[in-house]
Amino acid sequence: MRPIGVDDLAGRLGRWSAGRGSLYLLLAARLRELVDEGLLPAGTLLPPDRALAAALAVGRTTVVAAYDVLRQEGRLTRRRGSGTWVSAGGAAAARAETANPMFVNLLEPEDGVLQFACAGPASPPPRLVAAYQRAMARLPADDLGYHPLGHPRLRAALAARYRALGVPTTPDQVLVTTGGQQALALVVRALLRPGDEVLVEAPTYPGVLDLLREAAAVVRAERDLTAAPVGRPALVYAMPSFRNPTGTSMSALERQRLVRVAGGVPLLFDEVLSDLDFDAGPPRPPEAAAITVASLSKVVWGGLRVGWVRADAALIARLARFKAVHDLGGAVLDQLAAAELVADYADVRAERVAALRAQHDHLCARLRRDLPEWEFAPAAGGQTLWVRLPGVDAASYAQVALRHGVAVLPGGSLDPTGGSGDRLRLPFSAAVEVVDAAVDRMVAAWRRFSAGTTASPVVPSLVV
Repeated sequence: MRPIGVDDLAGRLGRWSAGRGSLYLLLAARLRELVDEGLLPAGTLLPPDRALAAALAVGRTTVVAAYDVLRQEGRLTRRRGSGTWVSAGGAAAARAETANPMFVNLLEPEDGVLQFACAGPASPPPRLVAAYQRAMARLPADDLGYHPLGHPRLRAALAARYRALGVPTTPDQVLVTTGGQQALALVVRALLRPGDEVLVEAPTYPGVLDLLREAAAVVRAERDLTAAPVGRPALVYAMPSFRNPTGTSMSALERQRLVRVAGGVPLLFDEVLSDLDFDAGPPRPPEAAAITVASLSKVVWGGLRVGWVRADAALIARLARFKAVHDLGGAVLDQLAAAELVADYADVRAERVAALRAQHDHLCARLRRDLPEWEFAPAAGGQTLWVRLPGVDAASYAQVALRHGVAVLPGGSLDPTGGSGDRLRLPFSAAVEVVDAAVDRMVAAWRRFSAGTTASPVVPSLVV
């Protein structure tokens, strides 16, 4: 039998309790889906009743009843002293999937639950529409449309922007990707082999952790990369500006020290959030010695799936071959629109930062007023607050919050050291009215959670 960890199973369950009806029936229904789809294969040993109940913030009888429903259906086998496992005839072939709550929440259908587990612009800005209109006029009449390296116009615009920041760059050092996530995936594929060690910050962006697990890499996490012995990993990954989720940044001296102590180990700097600086000062120049990944998803809109990698020309050519196998290149119209936005980037950035600063201040004010027990430091940029729930398991609270109609991201899923269990990542990237609705639901969940009851309330019908 292959055991599944309680946190892994809780992640796979997703928004299991957001529907109506008895909790044990909702839990049984979601477990049934996981078994029938092969995501809990035959022979999987499920967590003990008490452990799963604690992780889901429900009573033990809820888990016992859900397990018993599936036992009667033949999907589970339960034996005193041996535990509970998926029956041989009750599951399809196993398939690998992410259990990361951030991705699971994106994959779940719209169900009235406010999405407070993911961060990014909530809607496309008017500038994007105007950029597409200008891009339409630039569509070439004699272009086949396949550009695995990226459209030449956009690559030239990005190279020019790096040069303006003081980093000498030519177009052959830029690869355009389908968002920053694909950029990270391509670099991971090119540089890592199963068993390679990767040094990351703790906590860190959960999307890269899933990529590293998929690559069968060994993750070593440190609280402070600049103070930790680098050793000889195959790769060092860092977010030097407004790190997701903590919002902290490395100084210029810390970046330079990390480059020095790396001693030739490849550095992968994720600069997706680097332009979201509340001081509205000049953009921080990226480190020329590092492989840089960035995108327009946080400054413009997540639906504009345009990201890029800046590296030496040889690595860019190799990454382009990997990308060509999967998609032959990104959509030309999207890239031409992105080139228009890059040409007008100072104004695009200023508008986004102004909106984020106002939303940040509003969220901080609501938390101080309505949830004074929660501890956090105001952010200097980025798009998330790193909040501490004193003496509380944040994952259990997140389960209660879900039953009150708001999805939040517990810190344990972002920390490969096993720490940050008392933390929540809260985005301030949504509109003020959405922030208000989310805080109202978090307050109600906190009162229920603090009172020690796990009864299931009626989820509000408001959909924002």
